[in-house]
Amino acid sequence: MTLQIGFLLFPQVQQLDLTGPYDVLASLPDVKVHLIWKDLMPITASTGLLLKPTTTFEDCPALDVICVPGGSGVGPLMEDDQTLDFLRAQAANARYITSVCTGALVLGAAGLLKGKRATTHWAYHELLKPLGAIAVNDRVVRDGNLLTGGGITAGIDFALTLAAELFDPATAELVQLQLEYAPAPPFTAGSPETAPASVLEEARRRAAASLKLRAQITERAAAKLDRQ
Repeated sequence: MTLQIGFLLFPQVQQLDLTGPYDVLASLPDVKVHLIWKDLMPITASTGLLLKPTTTFEDCPALDVICVPGGSGVGPLMEDDQTLDFLRAQAANARYITSVCTGALVLGAAGLLKGKRATTHWAYHELLKPLGAIAVNDRVVRDGNLLTGGGITAGIDFALTLAAELFDPATAELVQLQLEYAPAPPFTAGSPETAPASVLEEARRRAAASLKLRAQITERAAAKLDRQ
């Protein structure tokens, strides 16, 4: 039976959060991958790439896997009742509820991280706890049927982990080889633990305004969850 896999698509999505795991999961046998939004109009990603939804909230089939990528547009989503209701409805019967990067904050705003181990982009890790999650500083974190990936490129690791769950390790390894996924970065600045201090300081400076805004949104979302 064909596996139904859905990625939430939204304005200012981080395209690699989406397209990295999309390539992995779309390479699996007998799957149907959906790009889901409120309408079918093209959407502009955070770096300007145009993406087109393939189905709407209303027409989306019941999903085996629901995935929420991150991006600069997650703030509005965390307070968008239509989106949160859609995620809760799909999550009720999905085999796997998943996210990449700051997409985890949207799952949290929907109440889907309560008491669950989860991860997100390092710069926003502190926002998981107010949403009821148990924050774990790993690249991929699994808690039952919840799988969350860390920042951006971790989406590929997450998707290969999920592929092994959906099928078996050999199938995931075949996809990995076909995609030639063998990271060998030219620098060691890929995490806060290994980046030079000056690079980390600049990255934190650039994320500061976004972190402040998302912290305010998280506070409102957490208060709303407490009232539910």
